[in-house]
Amino acid sequence: MTEISFYHLLHTPLERALPKLIEKVLESGARAVIRTGSTERAEALNGALWTFDQDSFVPHGTALDGNAPLQPVWITPHEENPNGADILVLTDGAESAEVANYRRCLEMFDGRDEAAVADARRRWKAYKDAAHELTYWQQTEGGGWEKKA
Repeated sequence: MTEISFYHLLHTPLERALPKLIEKVLESGARAVIRTGSTERAEALNGALWTFDQDSFVPHGTALDGNAPLQPVWITPHEENPNGADILVLTDGAESAEVANYRRCLEMFDGRDEAAVADARRRWKAYKDAAHELTYWQQTEGGGWEKKA
């Protein structure tokens, strides 16, 4: 079964929290697909990964960049894994019917959006019913994460 971790954003937006998690994914030697709600959102996150820290480099790309198989991180609104990723990151309420094809899935949701929280609860229940291993991380005021369940 896939290990699924929910990341409850409370203090910083996705654009600031995602890069730090992606750095950890890359440090572990893994590859990732970041699934977004739209092409526009994919390009916005693409820009965020280029500019979040002038002293950091997170190699990644989108359909506009091309060369998907060479990208350690691929950002897309589509159900695809063109870079052979073993980590799936779901943002913007995006869902995947292929979660079981990944070693790990990171579900990131905005805790200040009631609809996003309700959707996350629904997905948690569905994953639990499917016998996935679940963990819940809540964002701290300093921008870090505290494991809650």
